[in-house]
Amino acid sequence: MTEPPHILVVDDDRRIRELLKSYLLENDYRISTAASAAEARKQMEGIAFDLIVLDVMMPGESGLNFVSSIRSEKLDVPILMLSALSETTDRIAGLSSGSDDYLAKPFEPKELLLRLQSLLRRAGPKSTKRKKITFGDCEFDLAMGEFLRGGVAVKLTSREKDILRILAQKPGEAFSRLQLAVMGAEENERSVDVQINRLRQKIEFDSANPKYLQTMRGAGYALFIDQL
Repeated sequence: MTEPPHILVVDDDRRIRELLKSYLLENDYRISTAASAAEARKQMEGIAFDLIVLDVMMPGESGLNFVSSIRSEKLDVPILMLSALSETTDRIAGLSSGSDDYLAKPFEPKELLLRLQSLLRRAGPKSTKRKKITFGDCEFDLAMGEFLRGGVAVKLTSREKDILRILAQKPGEAFSRLQLAVMGAEENERSVDVQINRLRQKIEFDSANPKYLQTMRGAGYALFIDQL
């Protein structure tokens, strides 16, 4: 079975982030959050999100500038903009920047959900071509999240899959704990070490002396693989 869509919520208002996170989790989506465009960029380095929900007015880089930047990089991820600005000119500005839809605050959660479903349908499924990585006797399918060791399926949690996907984007390159804390919260950043240790138990022959999932002193963690 394919995993549910992974949505990135970007809003400087913590209350809004938590409300959206809670509501969308209840509706079976995977959710990551970011408080700024800069934080969102860090998360996008390692994860190909299925959709972005983005606030227009944020300190630092605005939502409009962030969308323009994303589109200039030829990224086609669907984007739904949220804003307290509800005039027609504001909506036009949002859509002109490259967003796919625009929803004024306050909004009905059900309407938000329907708009997200519509954008995801329009985007269609991601490429079914599977990208697999191998290291030792392990094989990981990035698209499906399937992990095999010695040809036997090993169950990974959603967090373990997310971390492994991030590390697999750039094998041999260190990712910091903040980059691996895909939910964008401090408590998740602190839990990265725990997740890494659990992954090592499933990956390494000797988890105390890891060969593939290594600690890079002062930099974070890196995954060393055999081939793409």
